Amino acid sequence: MCYHLRIASPLTLSEVRSMLPAGITADVLPTSDLARLRGMLPGAQTAAHIRVGPCSCDLVRPRHADSREDERHLRQRYAKLELSRTRIIEELERHRTAAAPVEPPGGWRRALAGFVVEHARNAGSTLYQLVFQPGGVEVTDPRAFIRRTVSEVRADPDGWLQEGPPLLVVR
Repeated sequence: MCYHLRIASPLTLSEVRSMLPAGITADVLPTSDLARLRGMLPGAQTAAHIRVGPCSCDLVRPRHADSREDERHLRQRYAKLELSRTRIIEELERHRTAAAPVEPPGGWRRALAGFVVEHARNAGSTLYQLVFQPGGVEVTDPRAFIRRTVSEVRADPDGWLQEGPPLLVVR
């Protein structure tokens, strides 16, 4: 998987899905991920992967008109992970499997930020984590997370989401 965005929410998966903007989907993660994320957000009922099309890339960076530019970025990231050439090709194929839906006005990152703000208003504190890895699995210290307020997300819809440590979004 290219970029992988996880959410740990106090809502059920169907409630999370009902709040997502058109074109953004959520798929449940294994219960082991939910158990780990509950170490950071004890009230979490759902752990899910949020994506546009086959991956979360569109939520992180706008696509180039020339797909080779996007793939160049991904190849560099995969090379840093020291993946084999065969594995890099497999990962790129997964990234290419389906075209993303038509981008909404303002872009995917703004659509995601709007969801995050609305979700916090309805559900309270929610955990998000963006990682770049095949499979999107990363072990994280449950005490290490960054706190963001809804005001910060609203003020910087294109930059609030950072790769790495989990982000706890609070009202």
